[in-house]
Amino acid sequence: MATDALHRRDAYLRQCEAVVTHVHGQGVELDRTVFYPLGGGQAGDTGRLVLADGTAIAVTHTRKSPRPDATPDDSLHLLDAASDWRARLTVGTPVRGEIDWTRRYRHMRFHTATHLLCAVVRQLVDGCSITADYARLDFAMTEPLEREAVQSGLRALVEAGHAVAQRWITDEELAANPQLVKSMSVSPPIGYGRVRLLEVYGVDLQPCGGTHVADTREIGAVRVAKIEKKSARTRRVVLEFDAQN
Repeated sequence: MATDALHRRDAYLRQCEAVVTHVHGQGVELDRTVFYPLGGGQAGDTGRLVLADGTAIAVTHTRKSPRPDATPDDSLHLLDAASDWRARLTVGTPVRGEIDWTRRYRHMRFHTATHLLCAVVRQLVDGCSITADYARLDFAMTEPLEREAVQSGLRALVEAGHAVAQRWITDEELAANPQLVKSMSVSPPIGYGRVRLLEVYGVDLQPCGGTHVADTREIGAVRVAKIEKKSARTRRVVLEFDAQN
């Protein structure tokens, strides 16, 4: 049975009750989780697993399950190597998973900001990284980008308060609409029957499994920190939040 990836349906969930389903050398898998695994350019969540007796074990990273039969929702929660988690966690052990919400919310705000950036710079994306400190997109293009113009366009979309939502389509629907795919470096997971679309109403629509805010105003004061020419055919845009955000 695949992990019930609660974060796919509600990115605002901060914790959940779960049961250990698989134990690996570095961590465990759960039957349900609020932890987003590294993927699509977005960093994996951190946090902790709390046992019935109140013992908390740090989750240092989350990534896709290494099992060959794993689905895209199956996640490996890497645990603090200095803890005694191997003696405490076995298949069937109940835990409460709690994410580092401050870190996750920054990921959500940055990730949605990159989708707005795709609407400002209408070129295919050839690289992406979303962390708690910054976000960057590499655009496959040769012409230069004007920083102030990009900043102005991004600010307008943030302040307009566009609603953000998700919906699902079939693999066949995606194949019939290839223009939805805007990334050259990350392919949407197909072969599982359905693909998740992230829609910023009136602004952007593309496949995405990441976590996002519900309204663009939640992004707050984001700025274009720099624009770089990474190669003859690539322009990199780096976003950061103002210090108070």
